Amino acid sequence: MAVKSATELFDLTGRTALVTGASSGLGWRFAEVLAAYGANVALAARRVERLQDLKAQIETSGGKAVCVALDVTDRAAIPAAFDAAEAAFGPVDILVNNAGVAAEAMMVDMTAEDWKKVLDTDLDGVFFVGQEAARRMSAGGRGGSIVNIASAIAFKVGKTLGAYAVAKAGVVQLTKAMGLELASANVRVNAICPGYIETEINRDFFATERGQQMIQRMVPMKRLGDVDDLDGTLVLLASDAGAFITGTSILVDGGLVI
Repeated sequence: MAVKSATELFDLTGRTALVTGASSGLGWRFAEVLAAYGANVALAARRVERLQDLKAQIETSGGKAVCVALDVTDRAAIPAAFDAAEAAFGPVDILVNNAGVAAEAMMVDMTAEDWKKVLDTDLDGVFFVGQEAARRMSAGGRGGSIVNIASAIAFKVGKTLGAYAVAKAGVVQLTKAMGLELASANVRVNAICPGYIETEINRDFFATERGQQMIQRMVPMKRLGDVDDLDGTLVLLASDAGAFITGTSILVDGGLVI
């Protein structure tokens, strides 16, 4: 068997990727990276207006992108988002199931509304968007790759983050279940479990003395992750380089869990 070059293994040219929660943070970065490796990217989020800047940035760099409105808690909106991606670029080959929210409270104080909000988005949303992708990828044996974004907190719970931890642990098990059931259809399902990654949401906290102490105490590598620390894992799982990987959750956490 001929040995493929790294360029060939990781090349996504001509493939269509849909990224949920693409309007900020990790989702924004995931979309940038997939476009840089050649994929045509459907940028999906509730805040469509925020996607315009990302679309322009990708196109300026020579890539192709389209903005798609999607609230992952609205089941009726999910098929329409895939239809929009297909109309622009053809069938979706790669799904990055990234949309997520958090609600901080001790479990005894957690409201029913906050609990439901987190589970609806972070677990149910991942399932129903993944289900739609799987149905389409399975049609005709075309196959594809689903990359769920879980979290290191699925394995190492922290106070006030119970709902988030439960949802992300569910994503890890969902990834295994979907990976098992979809393997024969050549649909690979894997998860990335980031640790503490610096984004616009947490940057101010981690710049404080308390935040710095937390990093030094909890992260063996003694630093926050950068968003680009997830690039390699994402492209591995999305591309032919990961062609025999399914049902796996990969920790990218600087040693946090250990």
